[in-house]
Amino acid sequence: MADRVTVIGWDGSPLTGAATAALSAATLVAGAAHHLALPEVPADAERIRLGSIDLAARRIAGHRGSAVVLADGDPGFFGVVRNLRAPEHGLEVEVVPAVSSVATAFARAGMPWEDAQIVVAHPRTLRRAVNVCRAHHKVAVLTSPGAGPAELALLLEGVHRTFVVCEELGTAREQVSVLTSDKAADHVWRDPNVVIVIGGGPEPQATGAWIAGRNPAQPPGVRGWALPPEAYPGGAIGTGDESGEGESPGLRAAQLAALGPRTGDLLWDIGSGSGALAVEAARFGAAVLAVDSDPAACARTAAAARSFAVQIQVVEGRAPHVLERLPEPDVVRIGGGGAPVVTAVTERRPERIVTHASTRDEAEALGAALTGNGYTVRCSLLQSVELDTAAWSERERSVVFLLSALRSDLAP
Repeated sequence: MADRVTVIGWDGSPLTGAATAALSAATLVAGAAHHLALPEVPADAERIRLGSIDLAARRIAGHRGSAVVLADGDPGFFGVVRNLRAPEHGLEVEVVPAVSSVATAFARAGMPWEDAQIVVAHPRTLRRAVNVCRAHHKVAVLTSPGAGPAELALLLEGVHRTFVVCEELGTAREQVSVLTSDKAADHVWRDPNVVIVIGGGPEPQATGAWIAGRNPAQPPGVRGWALPPEAYPGGAIGTGDESGEGESPGLRAAQLAALGPRTGDLLWDIGSGSGALAVEAARFGAAVLAVDSDPAACARTAAAARSFAVQIQVVEGRAPHVLERLPEPDVVRIGGGGAPVVTAVTERRPERIVTHASTRDEAEALGAALTGNGYTVRCSLLQSVELDTAAWSERERSVVFLLSALRSDLAP
């Protein structure tokens, strides 16, 4: 095993004394082509061009002498340190960090970033990175070939964002470009690059913020899930003809529990009604597309999103036809439309689907549509009774069938 393994971060600035000393003693140096071309790399050292980190780690583990690994930015932040320290390699490393490319990108943009989400985009994770950009006001994307600014822009079609594209940070070819997302697909971008994605409304105020990547106090005074009607604009959720049993807090809680929306997911809320479920899924960090054929329902959903300072894309149209042009969902809540909408949703193969019915016959028809299209279905009869605690008398009763479906290839 190598006598010593030092990982050196490089941000384009002159190397520190510690980094220079480690390089001068190195008998093996691993890094990208521009790292290996640095004048501080000893001429007689063995050189490894970094491609597969695992392959390089095995060669380092078998080396006798002092090894140095060069990496861009802070190698402990989405970098090579985690791979080198993996148990299968058995390497203990010393780290000489540099400024991370994310910190440098925000510095070039002149922006604070304690409220930013940070994601890594590879071709296999690109869609989830895009969903984070849909759901959050400020996101830094560490890109890779095949998952760069152009690909981000293409998948964000229909969602307006501003891109700050930082190419080859720390080098003589560094360039920072600011443009709208619809223009980013028309360019050829140089690797490596970092994209800051901004938009979806005014920047949230971070006054009193104490945790990075989120503002847990928004909106002030609101705590909990499946919130009561008075927590939403107008206070009409769960009452009146525009909502029905599909909007009751108890059913909403059960639907959210079955779907489990999370950061990186895209949730379709079909028949969004008041927007309550869409808002609460967005508060979990998911990207949300709220679909409704009623313009008034779309307006209510947009107002609820503004009230809770969450990003929701509202789509006015009638399912199932409007669904054809929507991006691929991870989880779906169906608020109405019957078996035709259920069948159209199953054709898009989301992981989980929830819907509800007011009668057993309707529940059986929906369950058959789900089962027949490759989903494992569970059905529960939910009954809730709200009491007036002044007189301890019944105020409102709700009875509904809840159907939750899991794609059969994921079922235990």
